[in-house]
Amino acid sequence: MSKTEVYIIGGFLGSGKTTLLQQIMKQEKEAGRQIAVLLNELGSISIDSALIEEEGVPFKELFDGCICCTISEKLEGQLQSLLYENNLDAIYIETTGAAHPVEVVDSIMSPILVDQLEYRGIVTVVDISRWRDREQFTPQIRQLMIEQLVHADTILLNKVDLVSEAESAQILFEIQSLNSEALCLFTNHSKVSLKDFQGRKAREQQGHNTSKHDIAHLQLQTIVYTFNKSIPYESFENWLRALPDTVYRIKGYIGFTHSQYPYLFQYSYGTPVMIPEIMKMPLNIVIIGQNLNKDEIVQQLDNL
Repeated sequence: MSKTEVYIIGGFLGSGKTTLLQQIMKQEKEAGRQIAVLLNELGSISIDSALIEEEGVPFKELFDGCICCTISEKLEGQLQSLLYENNLDAIYIETTGAAHPVEVVDSIMSPILVDQLEYRGIVTVVDISRWRDREQFTPQIRQLMIEQLVHADTILLNKVDLVSEAESAQILFEIQSLNSEALCLFTNHSKVSLKDFQGRKAREQQGHNTSKHDIAHLQLQTIVYTFNKSIPYESFENWLRALPDTVYRIKGYIGFTHSQYPYLFQYSYGTPVMIPEIMKMPLNIVIIGQNLNKDEIVQQLDNL
């Protein structure tokens, strides 16, 4: 069964994310592909839904919070609904301007949905004049803008007509020094070809009990691992202790030899949490990080 591609559209407030989404919908329609959109609004009123309805694209909305914080659990239900109601080639998620990239990827990589979704990366839109004048923002906002760039796979340096050629060259140098792997494109009105970022896709390799996304160009790597048996708790605990710092998130369901039912496992920046379940669940875990030796991690899990 083919998987539905998932793209995250990120960037600070007012950078041009919704304009990019409009461009994407038109190009996907011309290509004959069926897509859906998920909009995340910080408030309780949608500003952009009318634009989506005009294109006849299936969409869902998440209100009153950010995907990566207060409403991550609701996201899974909305994604399930989109997949159940439509035969989709891709889902585009427009995040709030306050969203942190790692947490957004963590939210969409549900152990329940990993067999249906294929994460294809983050497109970050930057208002190039706002980046130039970023010193006017608080240190917290500046750090968020940097994080949105560091984890991006494609960066649109938007509204380039608002800065001089010398300024745009300097800004490009600054951003590439933060993220040398991302594809950087100068744009006005977020005009971009889908081929630019859709070509930067994960190469999927299948094993007997693992689905690995060998993401050659993506900044955040994901490893999806399926256990085919229960494992000793002590062995898993020892494996956790030896993990590199570049593993940011792990979540999923694990069967331990001492328990009839699996445990829901959550791991965030070195802190593990386990919650016993009262029913059988698919024994999938999702690992999210950077600069991971995927073959080594999979071999370690095989040996538990």
